[in-house]
Amino acid sequence: MASRQYISVRGLKQTPTTISADMNLLDSKYSPVHFQRVSGDVRTTFFKCVRWQVEETLDPIDCPYHYYCDSTYPGDYSRAVDGLVLLFSVASYLVTLIIMILEVSGRRKSRLCNWKRYLLPSNPLSLSATLLILAKGHRINSMFPLSCIGPPIFHLALISALAFDEGTIGDIKYVILQASTISGILHASLYLDSVLLPYYTGFDALASSTFSHECESCVCRREVLVVGGMLVTYRAWSITSFLVVGALCLRAMCKVGSDVGKITYMLKYSLETLGLASVVLDSLYLLRNSPPERFLLRTTASGAELTLICIYVIGKICARIRQSQLQHEK
Repeated sequence: MASRQYISVRGLKQTPTTISADMNLLDSKYSPVHFQRVSGDVRTTFFKCVRWQVEETLDPIDCPYHYYCDSTYPGDYSRAVDGLVLLFSVASYLVTLIIMILEVSGRRKSRLCNWKRYLLPSNPLSLSATLLILAKGHRINSMFPLSCIGPPIFHLALISALAFDEGTIGDIKYVILQASTISGILHASLYLDSVLLPYYTGFDALASSTFSHECESCVCRREVLVVGGMLVTYRAWSITSFLVVGALCLRAMCKVGSDVGKITYMLKYSLETLGLASVVLDSLYLLRNSPPERFLLRTTASGAELTLICIYVIGKICARIRQSQLQHEK
């Protein structure tokens, strides 16, 4: 437990409330007990703050930086909106899971697989719904905060884009479909970051500061508060998104190009593999380093993501084994 100190701000000498910080957010110092000591309204103010104002301090030794929240996002939508978002997310996941199992088991000609172009999370219709959800994500916070389930929703679209390739349609339609998916992924990453950055900034301000009691959100810090904070470094606009986008671009090139060399195909497979690996690393990182709230929800979502990737990898391995056996028989 961090030691309590007397901090003088604006000439007032008060005993601040202290919340300890540690880079390992799941150890005892970051148990939810610390956050339960802070009222829900205060946590909401910190997590939804979009502009932190720094003030001059009269105590540069104990309180070198004094911040307060100057502006927050508007209120939350009703619980019904959260329920619809959860329903959409669960339905998208189940459709992806069922189609993946059918394809791995060799039943690619089933009716559901034939309609996968219109049902998967990476198709234009589902991506449009995902973009709408992420664009309004700062107000989806009643039951299932998008700051918690937003990354899994985004990762589901990435996994779907990498795992399923609509190579049977015409060249022009294929290029348009891939371009739509690429645009949707890039926009989704920006919208998700617009939700996560205030959340992570507020978490840093809440977890590694001391309350000065000058106002509800007034805190003293020993270091500068940066956008996105320094405790959680995950960003949706990251190398993961660019790996997936690069893989989709190379898919389109291989589809329409008549003289594409082996190097391009090898690069495409490499980016697909690295993209999936990067999604796994992001999921594990968030599971370990996210703020200690809604842990069961985060764990369930991360487990669902990893299950999809495991099934996909197992299917690829089985397909390679079958192909090797057929070549050996010939």
